[in-house]
Amino acid sequence: MLKDKKIVIGVAGGIAAYKVVTLVSRLVQAGAEVRVVMTEAATKLVSPLLFKEISGRPVACDMWAGNDEFNVEHVALGRWADLMVVAPATANIIGKMANGIADDLLSTTLMACDKPKIVCPAMNSNMLANPAVVRNLETLRQDGIVIMPSASGHLACGVDGSGRLPEPEEIKSFIDYFLAQREGDLRGIRILVTAGGTREPIDPVRFIGNRSSGKMGYAIARDAVRRGADVILVSGPTALRHPDHVRFIQVESTEEMMDACLKVYPDVDAVVKAAAVADYRPHERAAQKIKKNDENLILALDKTQDILKRLGQEKRQQFLVGFAAETQNLMRNAAEKVRKKNLDMIVANDVTQAGAGFSTDTNIVKFLFPDGTVRELGIMPKEEVGNLILDIVRDHVGKNRK
Repeated sequence: MLKDKKIVIGVAGGIAAYKVVTLVSRLVQAGAEVRVVMTEAATKLVSPLLFKEISGRPVACDMWAGNDEFNVEHVALGRWADLMVVAPATANIIGKMANGIADDLLSTTLMACDKPKIVCPAMNSNMLANPAVVRNLETLRQDGIVIMPSASGHLACGVDGSGRLPEPEEIKSFIDYFLAQREGDLRGIRILVTAGGTREPIDPVRFIGNRSSGKMGYAIARDAVRRGADVILVSGPTALRHPDHVRFIQVESTEEMMDACLKVYPDVDAVVKAAAVADYRPHERAAQKIKKNDENLILALDKTQDILKRLGQEKRQQFLVGFAAETQNLMRNAAEKVRKKNLDMIVANDVTQAGAGFSTDTNIVKFLFPDGTVRELGIMPKEEVGNLILDIVRDHVGKNRK
């Protein structure tokens, strides 16, 4: 969502101003056009020249300096912007915004700008908790300004507490999410994504599982959020950090994943079931670790519940997408799953192919539909595959809502 977006970053005189240099860099790298407006206090902490070099554009600091590029600079900047972000937002600039004070370039630009605004408070914990600051932040919320919560941790004043400016990547993610919720092509669509593999315990230290890394499902969840969807991610154990701004539900067993999916299923518009569920579980789970001896160990296994089939049976408005990871008879097996499980689409891949399957960053898939249509894709990043799936979800859900 950041590509070609015009963003004005207002930098107030907080010690965390140094972090904003990295934020500007990240936004520019993501394709945004960025202009920086600094208070006089901020220029004492970070050189305007540094922001100029990072943003590639002149930095506005002085109300009276004039600008050959703009006529009436504070008004022109507000017109130019798609979004204004104040980071760090000190108690001083928050108070000015809340009470209509415009006495420097940043505060007058904020006053003249009628575009969306995000404020990132950063200050000492006691200042943040001061009734005046609390009151002013509430006034900003009532005025429609979005407040990004401060982080907690070690502050420059030497104490640990709330009031830290979030890290640049977190602010960038927050901006991206904010824009997606306003403009994304999936906004208003509720999507359930499952990811990772499930584990069925043999004893307290061993389990039956599979090689799923969760990369496919996590990529789909992340990009669905970036495109404005409301996302629930139900995940088995992985080594991945779950994406920001999803409702994350951690599970381990197939039964736990089934319960989590059924609980939210009635309220979603689409399901992308990318999880690799364990098909069998031990008939009995040992209460203590099974000790190794010279005898062979024989396990009696029971079939686990078929989550995808159950969702297909209970399907109402949902667009249901399944996955088929096969080692042979790919198309025949995938087509059979579409029929038996009442799917709207299946993503089939031969996991024996180089560049496909578990733990890779790429995949080679075919999309199959109930009418027999097949769409074959070449090798591509899993994120790109995920976005193509989301395109189909968008088109189907949008058509059904008309």
